[in-house]
Amino acid sequence: MALSSGSSFAATINPFPEEFNLGNFERVLGTTLSDGSWLFGQQLFNSIIVSAATTVVGVTLATTAAYAFSRFRFGGRQMLLSSFLITQMFPATMVMIPLYVILDSLHLLDTWTGLVLVYSTTALPFCVYMLKGYFDTIPTELEEAALLDGASRFKIFWSLILPLARPAIAVTALFSFMTAWNEFILAATFMANESSYTLPVVLQGYVGAKAVDWGAFAAGAIVVSIPVMSLFFMLEKHMVSGLTSGSVKG
Repeated sequence: MALSSGSSFAATINPFPEEFNLGNFERVLGTTLSDGSWLFGQQLFNSIIVSAATTVVGVTLATTAAYAFSRFRFGGRQMLLSSFLITQMFPATMVMIPLYVILDSLHLLDTWTGLVLVYSTTALPFCVYMLKGYFDTIPTELEEAALLDGASRFKIFWSLILPLARPAIAVTALFSFMTAWNEFILAATFMANESSYTLPVVLQGYVGAKAVDWGAFAAGAIVVSIPVMSLFFMLEKHMVSGLTSGSVKG
């Protein structure tokens, strides 16, 4: 469909277009503002910045919180873990209005910062639970040996635990990135200007009330999927690596 010359499906069972055409990609990638600036480039940049910032914030908070829940025993620990599960019971549309009010009062509507904060807090409970389960499987004897050698708790976390947890961190990073990259409802609600849109909001613009520009939609979907596929292949070797490969011998 993306390589066809039309904007609607042909009445045929042949999955290949009769004439290959890159016009749909040119229309999607060549959109501009009234002043001539490259609109699609700005929207692509918005998605990259928001998704990358969400990944960094989400992974940083999730790893530290998950390690604390896994290794330390403190008051309210079980209640906090249960509260993470409770937050996953509510859909994003249910908290959309409260989040809008909060961002409006903080003057963060139509900003990258507001969107990153919302996406990070949305993905955080799942990421913490996934990483905590992985940290629980790492033998505590490794940390005890490092403590006897004089390593600090931060040194153990940074130099020992994080390298061993690389597969789980890779999955967490991929999940955080995909959450921000694919999200549509909150981005469409909180971002008002066309130049502030992320790519999922741009794709929705090709779906009208009575007609759908399938050619442009298919071309845009291919372009949007490329960064996620690239990130998956980059992290693949970490996702399939062993838990404590090379940490203990004999």
